[in-house]
Amino acid sequence: MSRVNTHQRWVVFCRVVDNHGDLGVCWRLASQLAARGHSVRLYVDDASALAWMAPEGMEGVALHPWPEEHTSVAQEDPAHVVMEAFGCELPLAFQAAMATWPQAPVWINLEYFSAETSALRNHGLPSPVMSGPAKGLTKWFYYPGLTQESGGVMGGPNTLKALKASAQETQPLKISLFCYEPASLGLWLEQLNQWPTKVQLSVTAGRATQAVRLALGSWQAPPQFEVTELPYLSHPAFDEMLASQDLNLVRGEDSLVRAIWAGQAFLWQIYPQDDGAHVPKLQAFLQTTQAPDVVVQAHWAWNADEPTALPLFTPEHLAQWSAWAQALKLRLQAQTDLVSRLESFVATHG
Repeated sequence: MSRVNTHQRWVVFCRVVDNHGDLGVCWRLASQLAARGHSVRLYVDDASALAWMAPEGMEGVALHPWPEEHTSVAQEDPAHVVMEAFGCELPLAFQAAMATWPQAPVWINLEYFSAETSALRNHGLPSPVMSGPAKGLTKWFYYPGLTQESGGVMGGPNTLKALKASAQETQPLKISLFCYEPASLGLWLEQLNQWPTKVQLSVTAGRATQAVRLALGSWQAPPQFEVTELPYLSHPAFDEMLASQDLNLVRGEDSLVRAIWAGQAFLWQIYPQDDGAHVPKLQAFLQTTQAPDVVVQAHWAWNADEPTALPLFTPEHLAQWSAWAQALKLRLQAQTDLVSRLESFVATHG
């Protein structure tokens, strides 16, 4: 596939809803674009988490606060590509500025990751703008996914180094936990407490730490497993941590992809939606990745609305789990990554 020339100007808009994943995806995207020679302006309504996600910043990425409505923006610096992440609406003033640029930008709506067939059908489709200050321009839908027909997934510069570091067997059983507040958390911690060998549980900062503290607070005796409360980790440190574990419990979108690249067994807590739209998304993911029965059962239990016991983590189960994770990593390694596909998409539509 053809690729867009380097040294193009990209603009990425990101709104942080209530989690770190939106900003995490956008920062990784901006950084990987800059590493390939593009200049990137990243507009974020709350960039505070970048203080620990990316404390060193990234050359080629200029961070800007979200523009207030009715202010003049970007008149002097037209971009080749404008991306609104996860359906965030571009400020009207920016849309008006885009309409004045000598050449219309490639306007991309970066959607959430999905393995659903409906996402594949909609991937790459145009959406002509029929009204408003950007009337006459075209927006394109872009869906990250697991197949060559999708938008792909983000790559990572630290993957190979981290995987080599974790190639040796690790004892005791090492598990990382990055979650919201799963209904099955208490039952799962009780299962860990019955594990026949030593368990080291590393809990990420924020909601996961609070959820574990709450669950363990009602226990009459300390847990038999070791609990380490991690600080907020930078992106490279988080990637390396995942690769050093035997099992990673992750949530949302950004950490799911990082867990896949880590190549270790993982359990995904999909972001729950009030309308239940996350259920078919999870089902499509499990089907597309050809997950074995134990992985399927664990995912449905971990994502259940009511406390549900997960299958026991026997050595045989963990072996199946790890083989599935490794096969998925190798499958994605054989494909082009999301940034490469975006470059090709821009080259075709620009």
